[in-house]
Amino acid sequence: MTPVERLGLALLHRCDPERAHGLALTALRLGLAPLPGVVTSQRLKTQVAGLELPNPVGLAAGFDKNAQALGPLVKAGFGFVEVGAVTPKAQPGNPRPRLFRLRKDRAVINRFGFNNEGMEAAAGRLAGRPQNAVIGLNLGANKDSEDRAEDFARVLSHCGRHLDFATVNVSSPNTEKLRDLQGAEALAGLLKGVMKARDWLEQPLPVFLKIAPDLTEAELGEVVGVAREATVDAIIATNTTLDRDGLVSAARDQAGGLSGAPLFEKSTHVLAQLSQLSGGDIPLVGVGGIGSAEQAYAKIRAGASAVQLYTALIYGGLSLAGEIARGLDRLLEQDGFANVAEAVGTGREEWL
Repeated sequence: MTPVERLGLALLHRCDPERAHGLALTALRLGLAPLPGVVTSQRLKTQVAGLELPNPVGLAAGFDKNAQALGPLVKAGFGFVEVGAVTPKAQPGNPRPRLFRLRKDRAVINRFGFNNEGMEAAAGRLAGRPQNAVIGLNLGANKDSEDRAEDFARVLSHCGRHLDFATVNVSSPNTEKLRDLQGAEALAGLLKGVMKARDWLEQPLPVFLKIAPDLTEAELGEVVGVAREATVDAIIATNTTLDRDGLVSAARDQAGGLSGAPLFEKSTHVLAQLSQLSGGDIPLVGVGGIGSAEQAYAKIRAGASAVQLYTALIYGGLSLAGEIARGLDRLLEQDGFANVAEAVGTGREEWL
């Protein structure tokens, strides 16, 4: 992290967390954030669900909910970028305050509730996206929808022609009963509709499924079975958790989903379980608590073909993405791996 970036973060941390988030996006659009460009090497180049990535370090959904900073983000060192979540209709989300820093835990709790400007606004911005990048959209459902499963398909139908992949997000804890869609029967029905919408696109794209870290092993087995039956292209593990074990920050009891450093072990354990249950048949994207190259490497060795981060940027700055990618390159070389794919799952047993 540069001295300028360190100063910028210190100033942002003096603001209300949600206001700071908005200011960070503005700074990004104005070119005030470090943009190293593509970070890649022959060792870092990899493929996930048919997508060619310059490196396996992606930006998780939630940072750019409305696809407002696509240009700068693809120059920030990420191998791929996921925006959203986006719902059919614009919605304000839950009342403020709804974002809380847990500095001592290097974590945050959010209860945004899918606040976004809706699929019309997102599609307009995605239409002007950079073409030399891998960009995905996190699909969401409106809080007042009478058919939430249909909402996912609607957003995909409307925005799909501008995307490289789409993610079905049934794992946010901040929309009432949304996680109920992770049950086998409900999930199968939802995915059937999404895949039908995907097949109607002029150029069908990979569909990912994002799950919660709070599922039992039996529930994870059901998810794998449904995902395989629906021919889901990858599973993203995991979203935020409702668990509060071990937290020490003052805001630890706020309602919402917890992300950041405390999630690392829990989400990596789930990732390894999914890797074992799927037998490596379904590509996995590891998310949750990544704040260093070593942690990204651990996710890959636990079974992830690629990783994503977001919360760590609040504490480590945007330059962290490039730092992690370059550090990952060194770790792969150190252990004698010619590429990312060779390392996937080689340390899975340590996390089971």
